[in-house]
Amino acid sequence: MKMEEIGAPDWRCQPPENTAEIEKEDRGPERELHEDLNNPQHVNKLEISPDKRHLAAACNPYIRLFDINSHHAHVRTFVAHTRNVTAVGFHSDGNSMYSGSEDGTLRIWDLRAPNRPEVYERNCLKAYHSCGSVTPINTVVLHPNQIELISGDQDGIIRVWDTRMNASTIELVPEPDTAIRSLSVKGDGTILVAANDRGTCYIWNILRGSQVITEFEPIHKLQAHNRQILKCVLSPESKYLATASSDKTVKIWNVDNFTLDKVLTGHQRWVWDCAFSVDAKFLFTASSDMTARLWSVEGGSEVRVYRGHSKAIVCCALSDG
Repeated sequence: MKMEEIGAPDWRCQPPENTAEIEKEDRGPERELHEDLNNPQHVNKLEISPDKRHLAAACNPYIRLFDINSHHAHVRTFVAHTRNVTAVGFHSDGNSMYSGSEDGTLRIWDLRAPNRPEVYERNCLKAYHSCGSVTPINTVVLHPNQIELISGDQDGIIRVWDTRMNASTIELVPEPDTAIRSLSVKGDGTILVAANDRGTCYIWNILRGSQVITEFEPIHKLQAHNRQILKCVLSPESKYLATASSDKTVKIWNVDNFTLDKVLTGHQRWVWDCAFSVDAKFLFTASSDMTARLWSVEGGSEVRVYRGHSKAIVCCALSDG
């Protein structure tokens, strides 16, 4: 998943920091959750569980689960992937977790299994191999129906995986050989957005064509940036689409007609990740300039800058609900 850019980090050469910080207002980090002090690895993605109790950190080549409110924060380690874990998320009931990796697999983990090291690998319920392919998976999202996983890979292929059938049911290839970097699904399951390395977003209507297979109708192609889009995310009420880019900006788009609403400028290097607040009034961003920033969506202005990391910040998660 190498991405080369003058003046910007390739995380294989300059790994991001291996801590997740709990920030609070202007006072700096309230607490640090260290991935592993004895064997530090960079953190690629963060996700907060539906009950707001746990934080999942996708690392290399495993996943750490932390108790956000505990002083003994590390809860469990999930081991089965063989390369960088690039995606992690939770099912809505909080009983299972899914992940994607550069090893070309998607996995589902049972969070209710006993906390014993010898059963970690067996906690992986299903491992999906793309027909034997080792094409790195860059992004994974869960359809709101809680049945279908959607992945985007380095070859530019989007696959829909039906967890009932243990198989890939649909493939979408918007631009061959152009890596899919990020995916986002509307909360009601009716729209899919995919962002790629050429700065383009592809948007589909999601249709339930039959009882078994979901169908996708292309509705729009948006040239959002002139450089890589590293994250795309629909706001909770699906009014806005945010795109974060290696051009150092974040753009806010109106979903109704995909017109540009705001351009957020202030980061000095690549913007890797972003997350909306529950009410979509704020956007939280992470950048390799070693800062995280909170923005007003309505005003398009910077509300607060968070400092404390000493290396690139490539992921963030926001819990305000």
